[in-house]
Amino acid sequence: FIQLNTANILFVCGGAFQGLSEIVAERVGKKRSVGFRSSEERAAQELSESELLRQVVADDLLKYGLIPEFVGRLPVVVSVEPLDQEMLIQVLTQPKNALLKQYQKLFGLDKVELVFTAEALRAAAQEALRFKTGARGLRTIIEDVLLEVMYEIPSRRDVWRCVIDEDVIRRRSGPRLITHIERQHELRMT
Repeated sequence: FIQLNTANILFVCGGAFQGLSEIVAERVGKKRSVGFRSSEERAAQELSESELLRQVVADDLLKYGLIPEFVGRLPVVVSVEPLDQEMLIQVLTQPKNALLKQYQKLFGLDKVELVFTAEALRAAAQEALRFKTGARGLRTIIEDVLLEVMYEIPSRRDVWRCVIDEDVIRRRSGPRLITHIERQHELRMT
């Protein structure tokens, strides 16, 4: 064993902590109950999961199963708000190393322009929300959509652009591949 002085080390823990909100609800008395109250009264008493997680204390973490030695090293406990649809779209598009930028660069190596419509971005965010996978689920959704076309593109030198729309995300159709000939034809028509 190696001894380590943890006096000047900051521990940061993150994760989903599934079930922690139920422990908090039980402690604060906001647990669902059976009775003869109206649905409005029940709704007023129940708190959302994010509201419950804002009230987490060390005792809740102990009850959740973390060991006391570890909980003692966590002087500040904070919860984060769940991502909404607009935030998920921003995660896909705005950071310097955003997922879409990575795939556009990858397709660019084969001289193919990758385009996602606004509806496709919304559909991807909705899928992530529906499966409750958050930002990590976005990668899986996008990879599933692009997997086959990523194998097809290198063998086809005639493809100029790959368009991903809402139907592609919802798996009702494949990506639209626009060839150089179709592009020239469109340019002549305008």
